[in-house]
Amino acid sequence: MHNVDAAGLGIGDDYPPRIMGVLNVSEESPYDPSVFDDPGEAARYVDEELIGEGADIVDIGLESANKRFDVLSADEELERLHVALDTIESVSGDATFSIETRYAEVADEALSRGFDMVNDICGFADPEMPRVCEEHDVAVAKMASPPELERPGAVEETDWSARKSPDWAAAADYVDQVYEALKQNGLTDKTIVDPAFGGWSEAQTLEDDRETFRRLREFRALGRPMLVSINRKNFLGEIADRETEERLPVSLAATSMAVERGAHVIRTHDVAETRDAALIGKAFTERASVTADGLTISQLDVNSTREFRTQLRERGIDPAIAGDWQTQLLEIDGLVPDAIDRLTAIALEHGAVVRRVTGGKWLLVGSTETISNVATDLSTENGRLSDLGRKLSGVLR
Repeated sequence: MHNVDAAGLGIGDDYPPRIMGVLNVSEESPYDPSVFDDPGEAARYVDEELIGEGADIVDIGLESANKRFDVLSADEELERLHVALDTIESVSGDATFSIETRYAEVADEALSRGFDMVNDICGFADPEMPRVCEEHDVAVAKMASPPELERPGAVEETDWSARKSPDWAAAADYVDQVYEALKQNGLTDKTIVDPAFGGWSEAQTLEDDRETFRRLREFRALGRPMLVSINRKNFLGEIADRETEERLPVSLAATSMAVERGAHVIRTHDVAETRDAALIGKAFTERASVTADGLTISQLDVNSTREFRTQLRERGIDPAIAGDWQTQLLEIDGLVPDAIDRLTAIALEHGAVVRRVTGGKWLLVGSTETISNVATDLSTENGRLSDLGRKLSGVLR
């Protein structure tokens, strides 16, 4: 994993999880507690509620990214920039200041006048953004988006048939699209990837967000630190049937899980609580990396066949070999003796093993490839064995 230096703030596996607090100088922003148009009041909020509560980064937005509002032009954002600049000049605490913008022109001006990094919610849709960030030698958070400045986060609106291929577009799911969107216009050496949680388009569903969260480790294959913005999001609230103001507990639970799954920066309005939850996630994260005498060995984060394939693909290796190497250990319950005999015979044909364990259950052991072959053969059988084959295939996704 490639670490990033954000104006002296280390971000990556080798550092604690970083907390990004939020300040908005946009009157249309939907979260009132973080909205200010007076630099003095804004600075006090930053010092007391953000930096004072443990924020490492303060992200300042010039406009609301909510799809309900019209997109401001670069000139309109520049007209609001003075409030943000006056604010950071008045802050007494120490933090890394991030400007949230989709425009390279705005980023350039903000970086020239005191900001430390960029949060690009349109994922380099402005092709000049990578150049500007590299010239200023700053970190940049890049959110997955289509190549359009007006549609942040709406990755499904990309013409994937043209960008990739018709076959890829037909086979890809939402998370595949998010992953590819993050590659748009490349990654700078100091890019932090953001998989775009939240209702960025009408087509994006809560299940899309939940599946992205389940597969969060896959984004580590991009080799860059990861930012997640999951604070009080709908995809969490629906699970617990909680409204926005009641969602702090579910947000904190998800924060710990996100850090364990590979997130390095958590963007939040609830700084102190989120910091604690992130530290818990980090404390129980196991990632081995050893460096000595110029030699580094890192254990890649792989918990599923899909993650294994993604890591291989990013390194130019045929992802199909993942099935030959990753071991599957599956416990099966509910089969009658005749079905067990048939399962054992099919498993033996493909090099897998079936063993009886306590409680009348059975253990099926083999590589992903061998278990996949077993599942294929089982699906041609009758009754419970056919059902078992389909279920095995589902487990191996």
